[in-house]
Amino acid sequence: MSLLSDLSEVLEPLGIPIEAGVFSGMPPDEYLVFIPLTDIFEVHADNRPGFDVQEVRISLFSKGNYQQRKRQITAALLNEDFTVTERRYIGHEDDTGYHHYAIDVAENYGLEE
Repeated sequence: MSLLSDLSEVLEPLGIPIEAGVFSGMPPDEYLVFIPLTDIFEVHADNRPGFDVQEVRISLFSKGNYQQRKRQITAALLNEDFTVTERRYIGHEDDTGYHHYAIDVAENYGLEE
């Protein structure tokens, strides 16, 4: 199980181009970049991990008003029971003209024996 693939599946219907790590090629006026943040094991009493906790930053880049897309993305994530750990406006990139908004998402995946 991968948070990157699960996020792609949930957010693709919004029609926003998605890439992982960095956007390759000529970027459109609006796009998403998934950046893996953490991939940790939760420790339990027997020192054996029971869950793989994955966290990804979804970076929304938009040359227009990003507010509606922010709401759509957040609603799609919450409707699928993802944990949104943080949302923040990073800033306007004057050299590219993009607004940069970040949404951090975490998911716990049970480990298979």
